[in-house]
Amino acid sequence: MMSDKKLLIVIPAYNEEENITPVIEALKKIELPVEKDILVINDGSSDRTAEIVHNLGIKHITNVINLGYGGCLQVGYKYAFREKYDYLVQMDADGQHDPCNVEKIYEALVTGDENGKLPDIVLGSRFMNGSADFPAGTLKKIAWWWFKKLLRLFTGIKHLSDPTTGLQGLSRSAICFYSYFGHFDGRYPDANMIEQMALLGFRITQIPAVMHIRTYGTSMHSGLVKPFFYMFHMTISMIAVWIRVKFLHIDIAKANRIIKENRED
Repeated sequence: MMSDKKLLIVIPAYNEEENITPVIEALKKIELPVEKDILVINDGSSDRTAEIVHNLGIKHITNVINLGYGGCLQVGYKYAFREKYDYLVQMDADGQHDPCNVEKIYEALVTGDENGKLPDIVLGSRFMNGSADFPAGTLKKIAWWWFKKLLRLFTGIKHLSDPTTGLQGLSRSAICFYSYFGHFDGRYPDANMIEQMALLGFRITQIPAVMHIRTYGTSMHSGLVKPFFYMFHMTISMIAVWIRVKFLHIDIAKANRIIKENRED
């Protein structure tokens, strides 16, 4: 039975002319028990990404300037909030996030736990039983271990295996909160945002995911200097988030209001 709930699939894209077509074509074929739309946020690409997305005939927004990964995602959140979508799935344009994950994430968003409570955020994890094998270098493994330790230290959460995953599903509550200015990291929205949302009372869960190695192009964390800068930035950001919420109590009242207004349970 078709539901009247709407799902928006948000895909940030920067110079992804070699990867974007198979991702979109695969997403078009997915059948869900809900109305779905695909939105590509072209982040000021200098290649043919904008032209290709236009020719594919899907919703798209082109940023006049490059806003970065986090800023690009927030454009999608604002669009989803204003267009009254109930659920959102964010995934990368480079082919690393297999489109088969969308159905599983949606199912997790609309399925309650043992107490019937629905999640606000569903993370697609590379490191659970049932996840596809995902090769990673030593530096990435160190980063994942470090951020899991920090997440456990600041929030008490022990079970999240992949705190830097960009493959996520959001409820209306999370969409609404992220759409406000200052509620989302415009540069590296990873473990710091999971920490923030957990401290503010949003429910977070995870499911095993299928991910692949990028075929064309380079990651935004590629090179020798960028990975170290990313780890430093994320560590400082996670400390700052903890201070903001636990000591300064910033955004707690707003988060409580948004949760109350948008949760179905």
